[in-house]
Amino acid sequence: MGLRTTIRSSSIALLLIAACARPAWAIATFDEVKREFRPSDTLILDRNGEVIQRLRTDNTVRRGQWVALPDVSPALRTALVLSEDKRFYEHSGVDWRAVSSAAWGNLWNTKTRGASTLSMQLAGLLDDDWRAAAGGRSVTQKIGQTVAAQLMERSWRKDQILEAYLNLVSFRGEMVGIDALSRTLFGKAAHGLDEREAAIAAALVRAPNAKAAQVAQRACGVLKTMQAPAKVDCEGLDMFATAALQRRSFEANGGVAPHLARRLLAMTVRPEPVEGSPAPKASTLRQAQDRSSSAQTVVSTVRAPLQRFAVQTLTQHLRELRGRHVEDGAIAVLDNATGEVLAWVGSSGVLSGAADVDGVMALRQPGSTLKPFLYAQAIAERRITAASLLDDSSSQIQTAGGLYIPQNYDRQFKGLVSTRTALGASLNVPAVRTLVMVSPDAFHKQLQAVGLPLRETGDYYGYSMALGSSEVSLLSLTNAYRTLANGGRFSTWAVAANPKPVFKQAIDSRAAFIATDILSDPLARARTFGTDSVLATRFWTAVKTGTSKDMRDNWAVGYSQRYTVGVWVGNASGAPMWDVSGTSGAAPVWAALMNHLHKIEPSHAPLPPPGVVQVRTSFGTQAGQQLEAPRSEWFLKGTEQSLVAMNSGAGSARPERAEGQKGLKDAPTGTAGRITAPANGTILALDPDIPPNRQRLSFSAEGRNLRWQMDGKVFARGAQAQWLPWPGRHTVQLIGDKAEVLDEIRIEVRGAGVKKVAQQGGTRPASK
Repeated sequence: MGLRTTIRSSSIALLLIAACARPAWAIATFDEVKREFRPSDTLILDRNGEVIQRLRTDNTVRRGQWVALPDVSPALRTALVLSEDKRFYEHSGVDWRAVSSAAWGNLWNTKTRGASTLSMQLAGLLDDDWRAAAGGRSVTQKIGQTVAAQLMERSWRKDQILEAYLNLVSFRGEMVGIDALSRTLFGKAAHGLDEREAAIAAALVRAPNAKAAQVAQRACGVLKTMQAPAKVDCEGLDMFATAALQRRSFEANGGVAPHLARRLLAMTVRPEPVEGSPAPKASTLRQAQDRSSSAQTVVSTVRAPLQRFAVQTLTQHLRELRGRHVEDGAIAVLDNATGEVLAWVGSSGVLSGAADVDGVMALRQPGSTLKPFLYAQAIAERRITAASLLDDSSSQIQTAGGLYIPQNYDRQFKGLVSTRTALGASLNVPAVRTLVMVSPDAFHKQLQAVGLPLRETGDYYGYSMALGSSEVSLLSLTNAYRTLANGGRFSTWAVAANPKPVFKQAIDSRAAFIATDILSDPLARARTFGTDSVLATRFWTAVKTGTSKDMRDNWAVGYSQRYTVGVWVGNASGAPMWDVSGTSGAAPVWAALMNHLHKIEPSHAPLPPPGVVQVRTSFGTQAGQQLEAPRSEWFLKGTEQSLVAMNSGAGSARPERAEGQKGLKDAPTGTAGRITAPANGTILALDPDIPPNRQRLSFSAEGRNLRWQMDGKVFARGAQAQWLPWPGRHTVQLIGDKAEVLDEIRIEVRGAGVKKVAQQGGTRPASK
């Protein structure tokens, strides 16, 4: 006893010396330690705080969430104390009995258990100065660790020490903390660990990287202190430990919104997302973590139940389409009022060969889904009305690259159809004819106004832009449709709380209302989709489908009173689908989501804005048959028509001015006059092989008592005109008998062009 007393007295003296040598001891509080704890994962929460995605953002360590002591199984708490510090609840930081025993054993070269308490070990975890090096701790480190443990015990409770230790101790390899250990090796939360699992965890604390047999041997010893030794099956424990140490149940990422999670974290580094950009790299995600301590939990605008339903619905539908060479899909759901993203499904997950590609942000050809914006623009510019007749017949449009010959989806033509039918039935040729009136450049500006980030100019895409030859993302397209839902008012989408979006008028509110009315009309789409298609809902909705060239992309985008839903189906590789139509691809998923959103919540049609009128409109006949049934139609005030009829004496089946029309600037039927050729924005080059005074540019128009003005000066009268071209930019106006401007185009003549062969002669468009 004399020797042990001497050892203890010497230890106390050394502690006093160490305390004097380091007077400014700074022991962190429990709350500070917990606050500074950083998981290796970032949790993405839905708008109500529910976890929807876990994303690893620190690849240097595997650390789970902080686990409160009551959420740790009693078996593990018991196993740890019995294994590491039997008198944990008795001492005040230093177990002097264990210190004396260890010193006595060292004196006689007897192997004994170390004297380090849980408090001392925790002090070493919190302060690098007391952390053991490769060769163990020095005497100074051991003394400092002892002092720190005693000081900690004065300000920390025992349960706080145990809780912090369990969350900070290294268990095996990269695993730190009980949450990472329990989920990785046992596939469960810490509160569910049984006695066998707790014994293995406690054994790993002593020797984190020991072989499985050694871990099992130590675990067996721990288990014998917890149970009657006769009941412990060490052989079975050996097999169990070997299997557990090989398991990796804690995946790097998990949840239902992986693409949204990566986008949210990238936005902490890049505030504005870049459409079509690749998924952020792990290094970028670590930068996001380092940038803000709040990045460990990020609150999104998503609704967790809706997100899960969207994932499940898309997966189920793609399984049904598996035989048609379809493996990918994406979904975006927006709140109309705020622009908040309520669901973001970037891929089909396990069904996809490119699951990491975010289909919500990837750029794809939108097909016919751009048509509503084209018709809305033409209506706003008073070029057409919803009742105007458009010629759905074979057409050849001259472009800089040759003849452009648009075709309908079913490769059939419907003849003369109204704008309402052309948009509702998604007919291609009337859309291209409408774009000829509007011009690709003007339509390009309209699409940019609703947030579609087109990479090229309108001239680059040409007239095929009416059929979706440009590339857009699902999210930007869905938000563009949200603009229609909001009466033409545009605001950006948001994945963080956005209670006060900033709106700007991007589409004429009257034209947006009329386009919306057409998209919600099941009779308007009856010619293509029938009257009882999957697009018909029991509540008010407006929807449009689209299919890109060679069936590479299929879309369904539409909105209700409160929500806008966009769905894309296809292949991330760009491979074509097999026999997937507008109603069998994306539309069923869209309909399922809308029905889910409005299972209880009603949806009503929007109220008409000022400046629109509804008129009973009848249509004339052709070849003894009525073109369309009479109906109540919406018009911009001043363009209303009660009768839309053909000129019975016209041999070309071209529509003429309809009775009762007023103020319509430019339309293919029912107009006071319009320029039919050349198209607005045409650029021509003078032919160097033909004398300038022999070259002429031909103009044609529809209407009566017409005059032609070039840059404000009259140069011809009648429906046809010839003009001696002069280099420069010119404004051509069609003037009526009351000196009013009926139509206007702009052209450019260039003084030199590509040399052409003699027999071609004349002038031609150089570009669009």
